[in-house]
Amino acid sequence: MEKIRRHIIFYGSVQGVGFRYRAYYAAMEYGVSGWVKNCYDGSVEMEAEGTERDIDAMILSIEKGHFIHIENMEVSDIPTEGDKSFRIR
Repeated sequence: MEKIRRHIIFYGSVQGVGFRYRAYYAAMEYGVSGWVKNCYDGSVEMEAEGTERDIDAMILSIEKGHFIHIENMEVSDIPTEGDKSFRIR
């Protein structure tokens, strides 16, 4: 399957609830590369590279985390970068 890269901004109860660590472990589970970081406005920003199916599965896994509640996401496709790992920034 073809790899894609998505830039995603998550809104809701996404800071102070283990979101970035949940994202890291979900990325490892589904073979997704990229990064995740907290933003000053209370949102969380992420770039995820992998197959569309793996990125979607990763996001569903993050949503299952205790105390995490995603109210909205801004999603855009961006060029792939060939990352080999997933980092918490």
